[in-house]
Amino acid sequence: MEPTTSGTIAGTEDRPRRGGRTVTAAEKAQAREVSLRRIGRLFTPYRSRLAVVVAMIVASSIVGMASPFLLRAVIDTALPERDVALLVALAAGMVGVAALTSAFGVVQTWISTRIGQEVMHRLRTDVFGHLQRQSIAFFTRTRTGEVQSRITNDIGGMQSVVTSTATSIAANLTTAVATIVAMAALSWQLLLVSLVVMPPAILLTRRVARVRRAITAAQQRELADLNVTVEEGLSISGVQLTKTMGSGPAVVARFTRSSERLIDLELRSQLAGRWRMASMSVIFAAVPAIIYVGAGLPLGDAMTIGTLIAFTTLQAGLFRPITGLLDVGVSIVSSLALFARIFEYLDLPVDVDDPADPVDVDPARARGHVRFSDVTFAYPGSETAAVAGVSLDVPAGSTLALVGETGSGKSTLAGLVARLQDPSGGRITIDGVDLRDMRLADLTAIVGTVSQETYLLHTTVRENLRHAKPDATDAEIEAAARAAQVHDLIASLPEGYDTVVGSRGHRFSGGEKQRLAIARTLLRDPRVLVLDEATSALDTETERAVQQAFDTLARGRTTITIAHRLSTVRDADRIAVLDHGRVVESGTHDELLARDGRYAALAAA
Repeated sequence: MEPTTSGTIAGTEDRPRRGGRTVTAAEKAQAREVSLRRIGRLFTPYRSRLAVVVAMIVASSIVGMASPFLLRAVIDTALPERDVALLVALAAGMVGVAALTSAFGVVQTWISTRIGQEVMHRLRTDVFGHLQRQSIAFFTRTRTGEVQSRITNDIGGMQSVVTSTATSIAANLTTAVATIVAMAALSWQLLLVSLVVMPPAILLTRRVARVRRAITAAQQRELADLNVTVEEGLSISGVQLTKTMGSGPAVVARFTRSSERLIDLELRSQLAGRWRMASMSVIFAAVPAIIYVGAGLPLGDAMTIGTLIAFTTLQAGLFRPITGLLDVGVSIVSSLALFARIFEYLDLPVDVDDPADPVDVDPARARGHVRFSDVTFAYPGSETAAVAGVSLDVPAGSTLALVGETGSGKSTLAGLVARLQDPSGGRITIDGVDLRDMRLADLTAIVGTVSQETYLLHTTVRENLRHAKPDATDAEIEAAARAAQVHDLIASLPEGYDTVVGSRGHRFSGGEKQRLAIARTLLRDPRVLVLDEATSALDTETERAVQQAFDTLARGRTTITIAHRLSTVRDADRIAVLDHGRVVESGTHDELLARDGRYAALAAA
């Protein structure tokens, strides 16, 4: 977005809005001017089709201007002279003009709507794809409902502008110019009288546009709040929370207040345009009266009745294209708030992205030798590093266990291996290649992660597993499920692997969901396994069975395991004990116990 000297949207200064929510700096930034040139670039790929539309509009407008002259000939010639043949020809000409302009209108509407929908599609997919590339940090600080609102409400609100603006400008401008030329040909004196309405109409329109833009920005923020309330209040987890905490009435009241504010904003938006339309209607209605009075003065001595009627018909027709042009101006200005919100997301920098000059890596040949070299990482806004100066060497095919108290940095290290974030200092390599020098697709093929928070899609068990490997066969899916000790459970379901898991997998227990997540990861056959509390929700018996499967599958792979239960990591080749982001001890289970240090204390606890 281009910088501007404008401050805040009207009515959104540094004070709480109704409902108690403070307008943030990011929301104020949405009031910035958006370059019309940048909006115009959205239509660049469709220039040839737009040119065809404009040509059809110009042709339609020129053809349509024949009607007043045909009407004048009917009144001044055909009727007084009772020339039936001429009258039939003129009437046929009127019908032909109407038919031709209608045909032009249908075709140009189809083309322009198609162009508009393709631009909308491109915006939606560009925003969605760009957000997919954002780091985890973006999603931890952004409300899910806000993201959904940008993609649905904001882009949806631009539909009429994107779909019809270009053709509306061309159609109304062409019609207005052709009408003015025809009026000048009939009587240039009366034309000057007609155009006296333009200055007040333009001033009224500019005022309405400014008001509507501020209201549009406020509406979109309120819609985002509404989306957040729906997402938080009607998700499975949200409903469970409100039912167990008895907060349902408060959530309903919050939704009601937000919906009421939308009513007020919509009323203000509509009324902002209605009084302008009412004022212009009065002004345009006064012009024919002035013309009729003028016809009785010397000005009208040389004017025929046919000319007068044809002129007033054109003058009445001029109201529509001029009003249309002014309405387009209002729509464009008010829609700038929507474009600002969309471009704000499109302009977000990508923190974790493919390198400009990636190192070619063949995931199938990766050995999985992981090395942490003086790795340091601090979360944005935090003054304390989550991990600091960590150096660890995990040879290919070996097992590293990370243990420590909550908040010691274990999960942060796991996220760095999967490149959910990049270290702020030091480097992490696999087979000697810095993760930041690899293509993300290659890295995800090498590193597989099972976290303590399992997310299942609202689809079948089979498709949930296939999400990790879209081309996986049914046999491969079943083999992965057997390895994760979850095949028997799936087979016992009413529809087996075709059973729908339900929203976020809530029809399964925590242990069952984690075993499904383990199977999903194993289906990809990664060379490096990162198990972040992967068995934390399993009972002792199931955990033992899954651990045996992991022991089998870990042969030949590099495995980094994070666990609170030390029984699951005692056989690891190396155990690193973390405390406040630093490695304080390292060795095998027996070695660490013999030192009687931090690990021994954890084992005793």
